[in-house]
Amino acid sequence: MATNFVQPGQVLTLTAPAGGVTSGSGHLIGAMFVVALHSAAVGESFEGQLTGVWSLPKTSAQAWTEGVAIYWDGSKATTADASGSNALIGHAAAAAANPSATGLVRLSA
Repeated sequence: MATNFVQPGQVLTLTAPAGGVTSGSGHLIGAMFVVALHSAAVGESFEGQLTGVWSLPKTSAQAWTEGVAIYWDGSKATTADASGSNALIGHAAAAAANPSATGLVRLSA
């Protein structure tokens, strides 16, 4: 067996960015998107989940189809809009209506 294996990597211990993190909220840490598993103040350690299907806030005025690429818009919401500095975070795990406040997103680690 390889001796350099460290961990599976679905959850990482990271440092909370400016503003801290709230349990269940999404965050870009560098270019890596995670969902915080607990709340932490800025500079504190927290565990961030990189995988799985999460109910996340979305741009309400969009309808999603299953499998559509989903991006983080930098303002704490998901979107199907790839423009600007939006970061790809995964794909829609289910259709979402227009309007709707949340959508199911399968994270792409």
